[in-house]
Amino acid sequence: MTYCVAMCVDEGLVFLSDTRTNAGVDHISTARKMSVFEEPGHRVLVLLSAGNLSLTQAVLHELSEPAEPARPTLWTVSTMADAARVVGQAVRDVHQREAKALQEFGVDFNCSFILGGQIHDGSASGNGVAQPRPRLFMIYAAGNFIESSRVNPYFQIGESKYGKPIIDRVLVPSTPLDEAAKCALISMDSTLRSNLSVGLPLDLLVYEKDALRVTRFVSIDQDNTYYQMIHRTWGERLRQVFSEIPEPDWRSAGDVPRDGHIGEMVLYRAPGALHADADEAPVDAVARPAQTLAQADKPKARG
Repeated sequence: MTYCVAMCVDEGLVFLSDTRTNAGVDHISTARKMSVFEEPGHRVLVLLSAGNLSLTQAVLHELSEPAEPARPTLWTVSTMADAARVVGQAVRDVHQREAKALQEFGVDFNCSFILGGQIHDGSASGNGVAQPRPRLFMIYAAGNFIESSRVNPYFQIGESKYGKPIIDRVLVPSTPLDEAAKCALISMDSTLRSNLSVGLPLDLLVYEKDALRVTRFVSIDQDNTYYQMIHRTWGERLRQVFSEIPEPDWRSAGDVPRDGHIGEMVLYRAPGALHADADEAPVDAVARPAQTLAQADKPKARG
């Protein structure tokens, strides 16, 4: 399995991927899922991949050694949208070539990608026009794609559910770049904690807007002191906050109203509601559940 996440904030882009490709009991293997296309001063593109490893590698081969040399490549396109189209076309080419054979063996065509980066606009040089901003795209198995926005400034592929809550609570477009990187690492740590099929080492690349070169990259293994601090501190602080939240305050509330079926109990009946038997009188207006869950009005007592 895989977990990859990429974020687009005002200061630049963050990319993080694990490297585990198999998590069998006696067969654990790794492969890089981050590919970087860098031409310093002109373009930096980062591609994250998830899904069937043979398919994602076939797409990378198609991007590196296209069957038709005359086609645009990630090295020649002039915009990030064109770059996303090139990746999408490579996915469709691999599908056309491989999908039928895979289907005969009962294997789904399963691959997805995140592409982000910035391409220098030569026409903007020296005339005071700003360079095109960094952009981020999600590319699906059909070759179609969507772009990140200020409403949704990040994408995930692979085992995404465990690492999503922290990103939703923290990340906004104005988040500083290093803070976004920290958020990505906490998201990854949460995923590693809950899913054995995602594992170290990790690849982290942080791209500063308009740098047009890779300036921050690290491969993170189990000995990385910053990641170990993240792992230890996040777990400790979660337990601390959890212990400081007051427990439920249960209060007795008298008799329990019963519905018309013998032996069955309802948790709540609106005042004046009728019994199942229409001839019976309305339920007592003060009938309440036997217990209510009331919000504590005082801090949790400390021992």
